[in-house]
Amino acid sequence: MIADWKDLFDQVKGKSYSATLHAFLQEEYQNYTIYPPRDMVYQAFKLTAPKQLKVVIIGQDPYHNPGQAMGLSFSVPRGIDPPPSLINVYKEIQDDLKIKMNFENGDLTPWAEQGILLLNAYLTVRAGQPLSHARAEYDAFINDVMTYLDGLDQPIAFMLWGRFAKQYLPLIRNPKHTALCASHPSPMAANQGGWFGKHLFSQCNNFLVENGQAPIDWQIK
Repeated sequence: MIADWKDLFDQVKGKSYSATLHAFLQEEYQNYTIYPPRDMVYQAFKLTAPKQLKVVIIGQDPYHNPGQAMGLSFSVPRGIDPPPSLINVYKEIQDDLKIKMNFENGDLTPWAEQGILLLNAYLTVRAGQPLSHARAEYDAFINDVMTYLDGLDQPIAFMLWGRFAKQYLPLIRNPKHTALCASHPSPMAANQGGWFGKHLFSQCNNFLVENGQAPIDWQIK
């Protein structure tokens, strides 16, 4: 499905940051343990095509512990304990939509397959070193991605959780799109208010239905 993003990646290839970022990642993957595995760096784009896109959930960078990162923001492979932030996402979905979530399964692939782009701004990270790949090249890339996404013609809900994600709010200008903002679901931020009780997921589905789209089935079984 990555071929469906050809227009975007053709644009990116022509940018000066693209070659610099590629060279950096070549060296990093050769000399360090980098997450996610190289063949999963663009997993979010592989699973969700632009024409089917309904929702964008922006994360900061991949999980930096072994076995967690899988190229989808907030997601971990089945069999890996869901991190605290994802647990809080599940709790809010349960409360908001009155559906039962499987707190032992953190694999969000079913969301991606329904048109949710689970996008980290920084697609890679060194093992055990959060934000180690927070580079200007990735900043330029995510800005180009956001500009491309905002140019898509269908209704899209952008979920911006926390201060980092909210910085992309000015890039959402298309009147067919909406932004649903909240604090980050990490325990420290969520417990201070601004996450629980926001009803983001019902708001998202209401937006989609009102604009002629099928709602998302948020349940993870």
